[in-house]
Order: sequence, then structure tokens, then C-alpha cells
Amino acid sequence: MSSPSQLAPKQYGIFSFPVIVGALGFFVDIYDLLLFNIVRQKSCQDLHVSAADMQKTGEHIINWQMFGLTVGGIIWGIMGDKRGRKSVLFGSILLYSVATFATGFVTNIDQYSMLRFIAALGLAGELGASITLTSELLPKEKRGIGASIIATAGVLGTITAYFVYDLSGEQWRLCYYIGGAMGIALLFLRIGVLDSRMYDAAKTTQVQLGNFFMLLNKRERFFRYFRSILIGLPVWYVIGILISFSEKFAAAWQITGFDQPRALMFQYCALVFGDMSAGLLSNKLKSRKKTLFIFYGILSIAIALFFGLKGGGSAYNMYLLCMLLGFGSGLSVLYIMMSAEQFGTNLRATVAISVPNLVRGFLPLMIILFQWLRSASVFNDFITGAWVTGVVVIVVGIISAMYTKETFGKELDFTER
Repeated sequence: MSSPSQLAPKQYGIFSFPVIVGALGFFVDIYDLLLFNIVRQKSCQDLHVSAADMQKTGEHIINWQMFGLTVGGIIWGIMGDKRGRKSVLFGSILLYSVATFATGFVTNIDQYSMLRFIAALGLAGELGASITLTSELLPKEKRGIGASIIATAGVLGTITAYFVYDLSGEQWRLCYYIGGAMGIALLFLRIGVLDSRMYDAAKTTQVQLGNFFMLLNKRERFFRYFRSILIGLPVWYVIGILISFSEKFAAAWQITGFDQPRALMFQYCALVFGDMSAGLLSNKLKSRKKTLFIFYGILSIAIALFFGLKGGGSAYNMYLLCMLLGFGSGLSVLYIMMSAEQFGTNLRATVAISVPNLVRGFLPLMIILFQWLRSASVFNDFITGAWVTGVVVIVVGIISAMYTKETFGKELDFTER
């Protein structure tokens, strides 16, 4: 690692234009990304999916969406370092806006799956590019708070998606039209966004920009990168399995009157406070790692209560447990921030954009593990398969965090060699 220059950049505040635009971008991003989880049952019913095939079809479309995020995360990450953070913010939002709008016209599951894949390719670039840009623009003491503001705005996107769906009378096609339109509108705000001086300085050096293979050709750097991914897995175990299929858990526990889209909305309401609390607490403790372990503890307790209390015995109590799961998932802002802070300017966007998307991309693998564990050849039980999957994911995340270095207050003006 080496420093390209000693910069004296303009000091941006936590409510500066780049942070606000990044927050609005992630708002639209998460509105779109989680919209399928909200409209899954209604849209699949309208596309003539039988009740018996509902979960299998939902997992199929989610897997396509996560595959798109994985591929897009690598492509946009490389672009973010080679062409600049601003280019990613423009290109990604244009792609997913068009694909999201087009999703409102689908007539079968194959079209649905393909358009969710294309939209996910675009969605992959948003959060990491925003976190990378603001981490390079904000003073080191305020990076965590700036990331929390962006993440919190994204969470509000899911809540908005739920209310748009509910107030529209469950018109799921209209929800996709609105998501696409919001993305196009955001393009105009992006005109005034500039790349950081730190990145502009790195372009003048002889270092390689956005070389993804640099993350693989050095043992220490590879494991630094791989641990960054594994740390975030518990977040998408909660979102992609416990909450996305919460109606199945409710049915298994004989809980009546439970609504899965409402559970997702409540979980994300709590995630607003989790993300903001994690950012503020890491500033208070001056430690990302200590805060990460605190939130791992909260999330582990929430998962134990979710299964131990069998959803709490009523829809109301199950919603409360979903909210506790959401608050514990506030560690999401930490693992993304830590990934950006661990790597040099020439690989920072590659890492910060690809890591959250590879975390999402691990969801199909978690679903495969879940399917195997609940199969007749193993536990032959939906509930047991789910909690054992959770134990595996939490343990992997904690071990990865233990071997990750503290990044709070780290100077980011360096490059990878």
C-alpha cells in the first residue's frame, strides 16, 4: 500500500449534496430491490402460479435477482474504479429504472425472472458507489454517520414500497411503474455530483485502477475481501429467508391473520433505527468492530426468540419479533462501511460495490442449504432447517469479524499495490 498524495480536500458535511443524492439513490434502489418481496404473492397469483408452486417460484425469481446483483456488483465495482464513482451512479440507475418500469408489463414468470435479473444488474451499483464516494468526501470522523444516513434512506424505500402497494389496492404493476419513474427523475439530481479529489489524484498515478484480479492474486488481500463478504451474510439470511417467507413460518406455527408484506415493512421500520444506531454507536465507541459484535449479539437473540417463542403465538407478537430482527440487522451499514475503509482508492469502489452484492448473491446458496436441511434426507422439517441455517450463517459471520482489522478513523488516502 502507498499514498498517492497528501490531499487537502474540501470538507463536506453529513448533509451535503453528495450525501443527500446518495441517500435518495439508495431510497429508490431499495424500493425496487425489496418490492418483489412485497408483491411476490399477489403478482405470482396474477401470473397463474398455483398455491403449491408459490414458494418454489418465489425462490426461483429471488435467485435470478440475486444472480443479477452478483454479476452487476463485480461489473459496476470495476467501472467505479476505472471510470469513476459518478459514472456508476448514472449508469446503474438508468439500467434499473428502465427494467423496473418494464416489469410492470410482464405476462409470465420467465419474463418476470429475466427483468428482475436485468434490474438487479443496475441495482448492484447504487449503494457501494454512494458509500465509496461519501467515504472519500467526508472527514474520517463523520464517515460512519454519513453511511448511516444513506442506509437509513434506503430502508425508507422499502417502507414506501409497502404503502404504495397497500394504498394502491395491491396494484403491483403500478408499484413497478412508480419505481421506474422515480429512478429516471433521480438522474437529473446526479448531474451536479462530482468524483472525489482522492480518486482524481489516484488516476494520475501508475497504479492499476479497478483490477478485480488484484483481489485474488495476494493471499492477505483475498482473505480481507472474502471476510468482508462473510460478515454481512446474517443480514440477508434474515431478509431473504426469515422475513421473505415469514408467512410459511406463521402457518407452521398456526398463527392466523399474519401478512408477509406487512412483516417486511415492520422489519424495515426497525432497520431504520438499527442502521442509525449502529453508525452513531460506532462513532461513540470509536470502533466498528465492537459495534459489529454488539449487533451480532442483538441479532442472535432476535433469531433465538423468533424460533424459541414460535413466532410469539400471534400475528402481533410475530410482527414485534420481525422488528427486533430488523433492528439487529442494523449491522448492514457497518460491514459495507468497513469494506470501503479496508481497501485503497484504486480498489475501493470495486470492493465497496461488489461486497454488498456478493452478500446478496450468497442468498441462493443459503436457500440451497436451507432446502437441503429441510429435506426428507436430513431433518425433514421446515423450522429445523431454517434455524440450523441461521446458526451456520451467524457463526461464519462472527468468525470472519474476529479476524477483520478495526477501520474506524483510518486514513483512506492510499492505494493497493
